[in-house]
Amino acid sequence: MSTDEQLLDVRNLHTGFRIKDNFYDAVDDVSITLNRNEILAIVGESGCGKSTLATTIMGLHNPINTKITGEIIYKDMNLLDFNETLYNQIRGNDIGMIFQDPLSALNPLMRIGDQIAEGLSYHTDYNKEQREKRVLELLEQVGIKNPPRIAKQYPHELSGGMRQRVIIAIAIACKPPIIIADEPTTALDVTIQAQILDLLANLQQETNAGIIMITHDLAVVAEMADRVAVMYAGQIVEQATVQELFENPLHPYTRSLLNSIPQEDAPDEELHVIEGIVPSLKNLPREGCRFAPRIPWISEEAHEQNPTLHEVTPGHSVRCTCYKHFHFRDEGGKA
Repeated sequence: MSTDEQLLDVRNLHTGFRIKDNFYDAVDDVSITLNRNEILAIVGESGCGKSTLATTIMGLHNPINTKITGEIIYKDMNLLDFNETLYNQIRGNDIGMIFQDPLSALNPLMRIGDQIAEGLSYHTDYNKEQREKRVLELLEQVGIKNPPRIAKQYPHELSGGMRQRVIIAIAIACKPPIIIADEPTTALDVTIQAQILDLLANLQQETNAGIIMITHDLAVVAEMADRVAVMYAGQIVEQATVQELFENPLHPYTRSLLNSIPQEDAPDEELHVIEGIVPSLKNLPREGCRFAPRIPWISEEAHEQNPTLHEVTPGHSVRCTCYKHFHFRDEGGKA
């Protein structure tokens, strides 16, 4: 499990996108840390800002259309001060990313082996023979059979599961201490999902890397994560160890997400549905509790005017005081 060696420290991060003449924060004052040999899960519905957080850490936003403030501290350096040349030295070598859609992340005109070797050419002094050997090692490591044949193929010739394995091979090629996995099992069938998750867990144990796992799947979180940060509408609304979060969820959003999971022991029970939707970037309320419109039966007085994160117990923080007054609508007023 996790050690105390801190790899990454994200402080008060804001990522705003330009809509006409104004910038609207998709990531709004987010602070997280990642330790060596730890899996930190970032959880939330689509549109909550999870992927934007990942791409901001990777430095993948066009500065013309985005406004980014705060700090991303790695090895006592603020990555937000880096230009593109400096960031290129970090990407792949220090921080690897497993993208959500492998088909759009891979170059359709390059052979698989060449795409894996590209990072090795940039970050290592391996010669051609050493790079080719390392490519075959990586393909084998990610569970691909017949690596010499696959290395010569193009992305469209592979299945979705194999493409995802190739993306993982690219991400880990230079053994980066930090890996960001953005929905790594989306669009894969259940069997392949399990294989990919096992692969990630084994890789983490082998390299002691810190992994930021972005997902909306709470079953994945329960199985894989050490700590969890729950995101809603651009903000972290709850942070805790995985055990604490599942045993003692506090924020209404966290409790609603957990309540939406089908229960094996009650298959006939009606599924809980969270009312409303995540607001669009432009219509997102910038004052008050952002989850309040989706729990209208809770009184306005229960919410803070400017909700902040409160540390309830060591390592367990929750945003807004509404968690003290929350109950599900069908509980008829029982907290």
